[in-house]
Amino acid sequence: MIVILYLIIVPLLVVLAAKKWPIIEKISPMVILYIIGLTVGNIGIVGESAKTVCTNVSNVAVLLSIPLMLLGCDFRNWSTGAVLKVFLVGLFSVLAVTVAGFFLFRGQAVSAGLETADFARVSAAMTGIYTGGIPNFAPVAKAVDLPQHLFLLVSGYDLVVTSLYLIFIVALGGPLVRWLFHKKADATTGQEIQDETAATTTDNKTFWQKAGNRAIGIGVAVLLVAAAYGLSLILPVDNSTAIIIITLTTLSLLLSFWKPVKKLEGTFDVGLYFVYVFCLAVATMVNVHDLEFSKYLFILYYIAFAVFGSLVLQILFAKIFKIDGDMTLAASISLINSPPFVPMVAAVLHNKEVILPGIAIGLLGYAVGNYLGIGIFMFLYAL
Repeated sequence: MIVILYLIIVPLLVVLAAKKWPIIEKISPMVILYIIGLTVGNIGIVGESAKTVCTNVSNVAVLLSIPLMLLGCDFRNWSTGAVLKVFLVGLFSVLAVTVAGFFLFRGQAVSAGLETADFARVSAAMTGIYTGGIPNFAPVAKAVDLPQHLFLLVSGYDLVVTSLYLIFIVALGGPLVRWLFHKKADATTGQEIQDETAATTTDNKTFWQKAGNRAIGIGVAVLLVAAAYGLSLILPVDNSTAIIIITLTTLSLLLSFWKPVKKLEGTFDVGLYFVYVFCLAVATMVNVHDLEFSKYLFILYYIAFAVFGSLVLQILFAKIFKIDGDMTLAASISLINSPPFVPMVAAVLHNKEVILPGIAIGLLGYAVGNYLGIGIFMFLYAL
């Protein structure tokens, strides 16, 4: 019971603290929870029974997060025109460099003693991350059975690379786009973009209305998980987890278009909370003394190749297909770092017009990330 309370209350406290102290949000609650989990898990107080509880809680949390986050997305207005073109270019770029990186670094993986199947699992997890952000990581990692030590290595290296990528975009993104696409900056200031973004997220609902929406959302998510689990029992397949993930994603996407469900505001935040619970549970189970960061340094190089390589490909295709440079940069940051970072890039570019399309591209990426991650694993594993 103590372990369950720890896994439920600590993420909630971190989320509440992030609302009071913005610095936590900038660092990322996920990073804070990784640190807490690793600390608790490595001071000698977590026994085998506690690790079993962490495993069970992480399994439940990741399954609940999928429908809750997808039910909170609105896909109806974004799958047309220029947005779809930029999205497809970004998606292809990520997939191309991820698959190319698998073959490029496979020799180093084998030399380090990593089985080809596990390296394919790493590629699958990376595909999930870079087609919509960290929320895709946990479901795909669980679906392909990514070992816990590799989960922590990938997430740790991803934090390093994406932080550097974000710094690169903030520092050089604007000049790069102006130089490559010969486009002048709009007159909109960064502060105006931040003010407008804040205004669009104003919520006038009462506490009980918000709580009711979230409670109903959790109830719907539980029903969807039960339906997906029931289907996995019927189908004669070896990897039932993958079937559950795919079924959950499909049912949630279909249900997200139903009008009564669209009124359940706040489900995305609840889903993200369950992702935080998952991360805390996984980190608590890991013994850092068993991790060999230097041995698996090639994974860091692989992630850097995928992140920066995808941007190069996106820019190349943008030039070929005459796609707007600002939109290309917004799409890249949305896919690699997740949609919440789009307003910041819009401020860097002084172009508020990329905010909504950029966020939409990230949401579309999140919608297909589970399919693509599992699909990439099946493709690479079969080779």
